[in-house]
Amino acid sequence: MWGGRYKLGPAEIMEKINASIGFDRRLYAQDIAGSLAHCDMLVAQGILSAKDGRAIKRGLVKVREEIEAGRFKFSTKLEDIHFNVEGRLTDLIGPAGGRLHTARSRNDQIALDVRLWVRDTIDRLEPMLADLQAALIDRADEYAATIMPGFTHLQTAQPITFGHHLMAYVEMVGRDRSRLSDCRARLNESPLGAAALAGSPHPIDPRKTARALGFDRPMANSLDAVSDRDYVVEFIAAASLTAVHLSRLSEEIVLWCSAPFRFISLSDAFTTGSSIMPQKRNPDAAELTRAKVGRIVGAFTALCIILKGLPLTYGKDMQEDKEPLFDAADSLELGIAAMTGMVRDLKANPERMRAVASADYSVATDLADWLVRKVGLPFRQAHHVTGRLVGIAADKGVDLDKLTLAEMQAVEPKIDRGVYRVLTVEASVNARKSLGGTAPANVARAVKEARKRFLPTKWGGGPKGRRGQTHGF
Repeated sequence: MWGGRYKLGPAEIMEKINASIGFDRRLYAQDIAGSLAHCDMLVAQGILSAKDGRAIKRGLVKVREEIEAGRFKFSTKLEDIHFNVEGRLTDLIGPAGGRLHTARSRNDQIALDVRLWVRDTIDRLEPMLADLQAALIDRADEYAATIMPGFTHLQTAQPITFGHHLMAYVEMVGRDRSRLSDCRARLNESPLGAAALAGSPHPIDPRKTARALGFDRPMANSLDAVSDRDYVVEFIAAASLTAVHLSRLSEEIVLWCSAPFRFISLSDAFTTGSSIMPQKRNPDAAELTRAKVGRIVGAFTALCIILKGLPLTYGKDMQEDKEPLFDAADSLELGIAAMTGMVRDLKANPERMRAVASADYSVATDLADWLVRKVGLPFRQAHHVTGRLVGIAADKGVDLDKLTLAEMQAVEPKIDRGVYRVLTVEASVNARKSLGGTAPANVARAVKEARKRFLPTKWGGGPKGRRGQTHGF
């Protein structure tokens, strides 16, 4: 396929290290789509005859059908998806197949294929992330008033609601969708027409191929067009942060399912048993989703290292971008699907959650706030008074609301019986009505607003993104 410069074939090890068809065959649909658009442009510009153009398009459709039917024979001797498709095209239609590569190089061809693949992947992930948000919002609605402990340092801090906790992840996923949308907008330029690196002497029309392939415009600089992989790095960076969010929720699910917590349970659909301990129910789906972040962040690191020392323009090093890209995308897609399933599957244990939320003096801050509001103490003094009362209650082994009024007044004489109204977890969460707070009424409003902001038009839609897409952030 290289032409007359080489008299001998490659060494066996050279063929093995050089071939990429083992993984870049995944780009066949994008490669053929780009070739069809390039063929139309060549015909429109008079570079290719209409007769040859029709033959090439028929041949490309036939190649695509063979690949999708599993009848196509990929060859490592033809190195990559480009030569495999072109080789089979020439087999089918004869020498006219060789005219397709006019005004094009494998450099701008692979740049196009990967760009299209990343764009297609983002378009596939977008509704999956919206579905995850929908699952989280539905469960938040169901558990809007379910009290659980809020933690700092994994120590009981203040009572919150389970719905409020889940809505935090709705916001995270919204940012994940926004980052992918931004990435898609930046990558949506066509590199076709750059050829090897310097452009083409033929009277090509890069704007025509850009429009045909759904790009906003052709890339402005031919060197940048063939060497740019920023969009791959950006996509994997966005995927890494999304995976971090999935991992954080996975970690919480693992904790919540454990015997010391017993906050939630997962069904047989998302757990496994033990080969030796018959009582076990292991949250393996959450653990594996938690682990996926290692592969995705590893892909990000690998790609940065591959690119960091490359001079302009193309180097064969760039062939190594595809395996980490594919693996990162596959891992993220699987993790999103698994997390969506777990969120829909989980069942809360409200009694256990409330019991833990009520322990460890979680309403101490409510007492301090009451001393500020009702007694007029400076917060630092109120904090000190509350700390002394917590110490007395701890010494007695009772909760704050079990201290007598006399015991409280011995520390602060201005305390009256009204204090007992704030010393319950229900009073605590209901009082936190500030913007973004955990009060059940707030959660109910947040659920309603989130459906409008984030979810598809069945919920009223969100603001329109680029090219008419509904992103809702």
